[in-house]
Amino acid sequence: MNASTEPLRFLLEPFESRRFANLCGQFDEHLRLIEQRLGIEIRNRGNQFELVGGDAKKTKAAAQLLKHLYREAEATELSPDLVHLFLQESGVEELVNPSADTSGITLRTRKGVIRPRGANQQRYVKAILEHDINFGIGPAGTGKTYLAVACAVDALERERVRRILLVRPAVEAGEKLGFLPGDLTQKIDPYLRPLYDALYEMLGFDQVAKLIEKQVIEVAPLAYMRGRTLNNCFIILDESQNTTMEQMKMFLTRIGFGSTAVITGDITQVDLPRGTRSGLTHVIDVLHKVPGISFTHFKPKDVVRHPLVQRIVEAYERHDNRQHGKVDDEAERHDG
Repeated sequence: MNASTEPLRFLLEPFESRRFANLCGQFDEHLRLIEQRLGIEIRNRGNQFELVGGDAKKTKAAAQLLKHLYREAEATELSPDLVHLFLQESGVEELVNPSADTSGITLRTRKGVIRPRGANQQRYVKAILEHDINFGIGPAGTGKTYLAVACAVDALERERVRRILLVRPAVEAGEKLGFLPGDLTQKIDPYLRPLYDALYEMLGFDQVAKLIEKQVIEVAPLAYMRGRTLNNCFIILDESQNTTMEQMKMFLTRIGFGSTAVITGDITQVDLPRGTRSGLTHVIDVLHKVPGISFTHFKPKDVVRHPLVQRIVEAYERHDNRQHGKVDDEAERHDG
């Protein structure tokens, strides 16, 4: 047996039956999840483990992950979702091919510390901390908006900026704004709900209300940005795939001294009228080589919601590739 296929054997100690059952999950579902994700086979007799896989780096990475989960199992009730998040946090690509260490990145909010999960989230946050204009592009559930808000709150708490400005285009995705009750602000609020929710989680409802009243936090539709110059602000443009080319240019030229901007969006979820090109897809072509601007592209594997969300996103991506004659051979092999 050559070195690449030699089983890796180790013990999980100290052996505690309740903790061990917590690690394995019901019907060993946690172990099966790790097998599926890392492409290895896990064999065990009690706390004696044997890992078999074609790549010694994968088995070594899996052993480290199991030991980490066993430590967590002492005080934390593990679930498939949590195991999925730990897998996401380690990232099989980064375990097999370690990249630059960004694991020490943390963001401070009033309600606690937030740590980006996985190498792509870590790169995204690192880019935001180092660049004035940043793009986070990818599917739902990858943490683009949540981490952008966390970076904004962290900057405000550290007094690096004076204000947070949260912006979203009010595009009618199948429903007409005119039929919603209330004045313009009340009509727009549902479109900004994900931003509010992140703020409430990080600062608390009362503190957010006070900061909005003092205009330290401003939440506004994109149309309100025209003619303004924004200095010493942390500005987030969410759902930017629903901007037109003109709106995107208008927004980017509002950014003033001492400001950081994060533009997030998913180019597969455009709600603009047919025939209107998204400002986000256009700006990728225009600015991708401009120094001082960062682009972070998230993929389905970066989804940190329920594991089914990742599978749904991947299924849609494969379907779209087939529709456009671009079959993802790697994904097809994996499925097979």
